[in-house]
Amino acid sequence: MRSPSDDELRQLAEHLGERLLARHHRLVTAESCTGGWIAKTVTDIAGSSAWFDCGMAAYSYEAKQALLGVRPETLETHGAVSRETVIEMVSGALVNSGASIAVAVTGIAGPGGGSEDKPVGMVWIGWKRRGGYAKAETFSFAGDRDAVRRQTVEAALRGLDVLAG
Repeated sequence: MRSPSDDELRQLAEHLGERLLARHHRLVTAESCTGGWIAKTVTDIAGSSAWFDCGMAAYSYEAKQALLGVRPETLETHGAVSRETVIEMVSGALVNSGASIAVAVTGIAGPGGGSEDKPVGMVWIGWKRRGGYAKAETFSFAGDRDAVRRQTVEAALRGLDVLAG
């Protein structure tokens, strides 16, 4: 899979913003491996304050617990890079914001930190509408740290576009 360019990410964010605005949604992001890149991409769009509520970059276990309500047992049992954690992240983002739609990402961008069970490039993305059920999907992205993160932002924005439908 090839990494998207800045222009491609911008186009995705612009389209997403139009859909969110038309449907009166506000977005919150909860990011780990992307470190706020999704929030940066959407706030690069002029007028995004009409549809973007806030972004939380929660990298450490402690931040995931404090900002997003991820339970210590979840992190201890499943680790930060897991379906269980991303679902708690996306749900916590909605609880702790005024948004109506959320995305959360957690993964291993590399170059180190991977294992046999959780290799570099493994990313979990979760999406949720307020009052709805969380959807979570795992991805295997190739490339260096930048490429993994870019592909994560792209997949997160594409999933939000579908959810905003």
